[in-house]
Amino acid sequence: VQLQASGGGSVQVGGSLRLSCAASGVTFGSYSMAWFRQVPGKGREWVSGISWHGGPYYTDSVKGRFTISRDNAKITVYLQMNSLKPEDTAVYYCAIRRQPMVVTHSTEYDYWGQGTLVTVSS
Repeated sequence: VQLQASGGGSVQVGGSLRLSCAASGVTFGSYSMAWFRQVPGKGREWVSGISWHGGPYYTDSVKGRFTISRDNAKITVYLQMNSLKPEDTAVYYCAIRRQPMVVTHSTEYDYWGQGTLVTVSS
């Protein structure tokens, strides 16, 4: 299984970005997907996840600003990020888990994308 993340970049405070993560080689029937982020010197933080049935989940700091969605036909997950803040600056990673429900622990995910950098400047 391979995950290819894209869509990162540099924006100013209040701007928007849309991250995409396309999976290939997926042979298991049901899965959940998630986005994590990491800044230097800190652990990987769960940001958002979406269950097999499409239920979205968010960490408190991004609720109302980020929207996660998925396209099962394309095995792709998206993260629409609006009203970006400097504290959103991080490398964003997508991940896939061979279980239908979302969890927040990074160790529960089976495959990871390569990361895409998001920089929000004031």
